[in-house]
Amino acid sequence: MKTQQVNLGIDIGRVIMAPVIGGKSDTSFLSGGINQAMATAPSPGAMQGIATLVNQFGGRVWLVSKAGPNTEHKTRLWLEHHEFYQQTGVKPTHVRFCRQREEKAIHCRELHITHFIDDRLDVLGHLVQCVGKRYLFGEQIKKQILPANITHVLSWPKTVEQILLDLKLDGHYEHRTF
Repeated sequence: MKTQQVNLGIDIGRVIMAPVIGGKSDTSFLSGGINQAMATAPSPGAMQGIATLVNQFGGRVWLVSKAGPNTEHKTRLWLEHHEFYQQTGVKPTHVRFCRQREEKAIHCRELHITHFIDDRLDVLGHLVQCVGKRYLFGEQIKKQILPANITHVLSWPKTVEQILLDLKLDGHYEHRTF
Protein backbone atom coordinates (compact mmCIF):
# COMPACT_ATOMS: atom_id res chain seq x y z
CA MET A 1 0.00 0.00 0.00
CA LYS A 2 1.36 3.41 -0.97
CA THR A 3 1.42 6.01 1.77
CA GLN A 4 3.11 8.85 -0.10
CA GLN A 5 3.63 9.74 -3.75
CA VAL A 6 7.26 9.31 -4.76
CA ASN A 7 9.06 11.62 -7.19
CA LEU A 8 12.52 11.23 -8.70
CA GLY A 9 15.08 13.92 -9.49
CA ILE A 10 18.13 13.28 -11.67
CA ASP A 11 21.18 15.42 -12.33
CA ILE A 12 22.39 15.56 -15.94
CA GLY A 13 26.16 16.13 -16.20
CA ARG A 14 28.28 13.09 -15.20
CA VAL A 15 25.04 11.21 -14.46
CA ILE A 16 23.03 11.06 -17.71
CA MET A 17 25.99 12.08 -19.89
CA ALA A 18 29.79 12.10 -19.69
CA PRO A 19 30.31 9.95 -16.59
CA VAL A 20 33.64 9.69 -14.79
CA ILE A 21 35.40 6.62 -16.17
CA GLY A 22 38.73 5.35 -14.92
CA GLY A 23 39.09 8.35 -12.61
CA LYS A 24 38.76 10.86 -15.46
CA SER A 25 35.87 13.13 -16.31
CA ASP A 26 34.99 13.89 -19.94
CA THR A 27 35.12 17.69 -20.14
CA SER A 28 34.58 18.02 -23.92
CA PHE A 29 30.90 18.86 -23.38
CA LEU A 30 31.81 21.91 -21.31
CA SER A 31 34.96 23.04 -23.10
CA GLY A 32 34.14 22.20 -26.71
CA GLY A 33 31.76 23.60 -29.26
CA ILE A 34 28.26 22.44 -30.13
CA ASN A 35 29.51 19.54 -32.31
CA GLN A 36 31.71 18.20 -29.50
CA ALA A 37 28.86 18.60 -27.03
CA MET A 38 26.47 16.64 -29.27
CA ALA A 39 29.10 13.88 -29.64
CA THR A 40 29.24 13.42 -25.86
CA ALA A 41 27.92 9.95 -25.14
CA PRO A 42 25.12 9.13 -22.73
CA SER A 43 26.20 7.24 -19.62
CA PRO A 44 26.08 3.49 -20.32
CA GLY A 45 22.60 2.21 -19.53
CA ALA A 46 21.20 5.68 -18.72
CA MET A 47 18.44 5.77 -21.33
CA GLN A 48 17.10 2.30 -20.53
CA GLY A 49 17.51 2.80 -16.79
CA ILE A 50 15.69 6.12 -16.79
CA ALA A 51 12.89 4.66 -18.91
CA THR A 52 12.45 1.92 -16.28
CA LEU A 53 12.34 4.51 -13.50
CA VAL A 54 9.94 6.79 -15.39
CA ASN A 55 7.60 3.81 -15.65
CA GLN A 56 8.01 2.90 -11.97
CA PHE A 57 7.55 6.51 -10.77
CA GLY A 58 4.47 6.95 -12.94
CA GLY A 59 6.14 9.68 -15.02
CA ARG A 60 7.06 11.76 -11.95
CA VAL A 61 10.71 12.16 -12.94
CA TRP A 62 12.46 15.52 -13.28
CA LEU A 63 15.91 16.52 -14.43
CA VAL A 64 17.41 19.12 -12.10
CA SER A 65 20.78 20.49 -13.16
CA LYS A 66 23.11 23.34 -12.25
CA ALA A 67 24.30 25.12 -15.38
CA GLY A 68 25.15 28.53 -16.70
CA PRO A 69 23.26 29.85 -19.74
CA ASN A 70 25.69 28.40 -22.32
CA THR A 71 25.79 24.95 -20.73
CA GLU A 72 22.01 24.99 -20.27
CA HIS A 73 21.61 25.75 -24.00
CA LYS A 74 24.00 22.94 -24.99
CA THR A 75 22.29 20.54 -22.58
CA ARG A 76 18.84 21.23 -24.04
CA LEU A 77 20.27 20.65 -27.54
CA TRP A 78 21.98 17.44 -26.34
CA LEU A 79 18.72 16.08 -24.88
CA GLU A 80 16.95 16.68 -28.22
CA HIS A 81 19.88 15.40 -30.31
CA HIS A 82 20.02 12.12 -28.39
CA GLU A 83 16.21 11.73 -28.45
CA PHE A 84 16.29 11.62 -24.67
CA TYR A 85 12.58 12.33 -24.19
CA GLN A 86 11.47 9.70 -26.72
CA GLN A 87 13.82 7.05 -25.30
CA THR A 88 13.09 7.64 -21.62
CA GLY A 89 9.56 8.99 -21.37
CA VAL A 90 10.70 12.01 -19.34
CA LYS A 91 8.51 14.96 -20.31
CA PRO A 92 10.34 17.94 -21.87
CA THR A 93 8.56 20.14 -19.33
CA HIS A 94 10.23 18.16 -16.52
CA VAL A 95 13.63 19.83 -16.90
CA ARG A 96 14.81 22.44 -14.41
CA PHE A 97 18.04 24.43 -14.33
CA CYS A 98 19.56 26.52 -11.59
CA ARG A 99 22.72 28.61 -11.45
CA GLN A 100 24.05 27.47 -8.06
CA ARG A 101 24.29 23.88 -6.77
CA GLU A 102 22.49 24.64 -3.52
CA GLU A 103 19.49 25.91 -5.53
CA LYS A 104 18.68 22.31 -6.48
CA ALA A 105 17.08 22.07 -3.03
CA ILE A 106 14.56 24.78 -4.03
CA HIS A 107 13.44 22.70 -7.03
CA CYS A 108 13.35 19.51 -4.97
CA ARG A 109 11.10 21.11 -2.36
CA GLU A 110 8.82 22.59 -5.01
CA LEU A 111 8.55 19.28 -6.88
CA HIS A 112 8.31 17.14 -3.71
CA ILE A 113 11.28 15.05 -4.82
CA THR A 114 11.69 11.97 -2.63
CA HIS A 115 14.64 10.33 -4.46
CA PHE A 116 17.57 12.16 -6.09
CA ILE A 117 20.56 10.98 -8.14
CA ASP A 118 23.64 13.25 -8.37
CA ASP A 119 27.37 12.81 -8.90
CA ARG A 120 28.32 15.42 -6.28
CA LEU A 121 28.30 14.78 -2.56
CA ASP A 122 28.01 18.51 -1.79
CA VAL A 123 24.76 18.72 -3.78
CA LEU A 124 23.32 15.74 -1.93
CA GLY A 125 24.29 17.49 1.30
CA HIS A 126 22.14 20.49 0.33
CA LEU A 127 19.19 18.12 -0.10
CA VAL A 128 19.35 16.55 3.38
CA GLN A 129 16.28 18.44 4.64
CA CYS A 130 14.05 17.81 1.63
CA VAL A 131 14.98 14.51 -0.09
CA GLY A 132 14.79 11.24 1.83
CA LYS A 133 16.65 8.94 -0.58
CA ARG A 134 19.85 10.32 -2.06
CA TYR A 135 22.16 8.46 -4.44
CA LEU A 136 25.77 9.40 -5.22
CA PHE A 137 26.27 8.32 -8.82
CA GLY A 138 29.33 6.91 -10.54
CA GLU A 139 33.03 6.80 -9.95
CA GLN A 140 34.26 9.62 -7.79
CA ILE A 141 37.40 11.56 -8.69
CA LYS A 142 38.40 11.93 -5.05
CA LYS A 143 37.89 9.69 -2.03
CA GLN A 144 35.05 10.87 0.17
CA ILE A 145 33.50 9.63 3.37
CA LEU A 146 29.81 9.09 2.72
CA PRO A 147 27.18 9.85 5.32
CA ALA A 148 25.18 6.75 6.25
CA ASN A 149 22.04 8.13 4.58
CA ILE A 150 23.57 8.42 1.09
CA THR A 151 23.84 5.37 -1.16
CA HIS A 152 26.75 5.16 -3.60
CA VAL A 153 25.76 3.61 -6.94
CA LEU A 154 28.42 3.04 -9.59
CA SER A 155 26.36 2.43 -12.74
CA TRP A 156 22.89 2.85 -14.17
CA PRO A 157 21.98 -0.84 -13.77
CA LYS A 158 23.04 -0.66 -10.09
CA THR A 159 21.17 2.63 -9.64
CA VAL A 160 17.92 1.19 -10.98
CA GLU A 161 18.36 -1.97 -8.91
CA GLN A 162 18.94 0.05 -5.72
CA ILE A 163 16.06 2.46 -6.28
CA LEU A 164 13.63 -0.37 -7.05
CA LEU A 165 14.78 -2.14 -3.89
CA ASP A 166 14.32 1.04 -1.83
CA LEU A 167 10.84 1.55 -3.29
CA LYS A 168 9.92 -2.03 -2.44
CA LEU A 169 11.28 -1.76 1.11
CA ASP A 170 9.37 1.49 1.63
CA GLY A 171 6.13 0.02 0.25
CA HIS A 172 6.08 2.09 -2.96
CA TYR A 173 6.99 -0.59 -5.46
CA GLU A 174 4.42 -1.51 -8.07
CA HIS A 175 5.21 -4.37 -10.40
CA ARG A 176 4.98 -2.88 -13.87
CA THR A 177 5.68 -4.38 -17.23
CA PHE A 178 8.75 -2.79 -18.79
